Amino acid sequence: MRSIVYSRTGSSSVLSLEEREPGNPGPGEVRVKVTVSGVNPTDWKARAGSGAKSAFDEVVPNQDGAGVIDAVGEGVTGLAVGDRVWLYLTQHQRPTGTAQEYTVIPAERAVKLPEGIGFDIAASLGVPAMTAHRALTVHEFGPARLSRGSLDGRAVLIAGGAGAVGHAAIQLAAWAGANVIATISSDEKAALARAAGAHHIVNYRTEDAAKRIAEISPDGVDHIVEVSIAQNAALDGEVIANHGSIAYYADNGGEEATIPLRPTFAKNVRIQGLLLYTVGEAALSAAVEDITAALGDGALPVGEKAGLPLIWFPLEETAAAHDSVEHGAVGKVLIDVSGDNR
Repeated sequence: MRSIVYSRTGSSSVLSLEEREPGNPGPGEVRVKVTVSGVNPTDWKARAGSGAKSAFDEVVPNQDGAGVIDAVGEGVTGLAVGDRVWLYLTQHQRPTGTAQEYTVIPAERAVKLPEGIGFDIAASLGVPAMTAHRALTVHEFGPARLSRGSLDGRAVLIAGGAGAVGHAAIQLAAWAGANVIATISSDEKAALARAAGAHHIVNYRTEDAAKRIAEISPDGVDHIVEVSIAQNAALDGEVIANHGSIAYYADNGGEEATIPLRPTFAKNVRIQGLLLYTVGEAALSAAVEDITAALGDGALPVGEKAGLPLIWFPLEETAAAHDSVEHGAVGKVLIDVSGDNR
């Protein structure tokens, strides 16, 4: 099989296309014939490392993807050969990513797809959708799970509404019934956030964001999904509602944040950091179930008309795909592993 591999961290030049034998699934594992591999910022960052030798002799990059199960290990239940699945965190603490034709992974990392869901959608889930789910379920008064109507009457503010996590957060919040506000920096990104389902768009470069958000939601916003708390802490403190939650998942814009104390403690604000790799299996399982339910309702489409342009690369150009994400591509970068998806 064709595999993209690296044996030391560094620039995308450490990636090479090699022939490898497919592995066999052990107990509790499945082997998946990969059709599409998704690329996230964490993928190129893990590969870049510090120039040191990898923890494994050889690593296949990329955590997310989609494909068809072609072998099942001992003790696996609920999955069978021929099942179409979406994959998440396949490479976490393992060398078996999705930038290869077959990958062997723990069975819990492969999730059956509802009927009619394309592999492009499936490979765009994983890290972005699960991060968005967590960010929307840390409010003091819940909900701890997302479903139709679970956010009825809530106002949700999503910073960076045109990014992959922002896109998924818009879709999940709208599906759950929230009044969704997205902040963006350009007309192009405004169009994407609106296509994703945001009800209100605020351009923080051309408008007084705090004033505009207060006009939209006079009692404040209940949930904030934050990509840049270092830059937005003051705005968040101003517009958050009493007992609201600010969930931040990235350090865009700086490694330190200054939190406005009086606005946040006076309003009993919950400020929640989140990282999928350490969030725990219970939160991951909840996200898997709720995201799959949203998929079944048709709530998570992708493509430019749905607010998330798809940028395709063939497997042999995985290095270019990593570079595209590193350089801030607007949209979702996907690798067509099987050659049948573009």
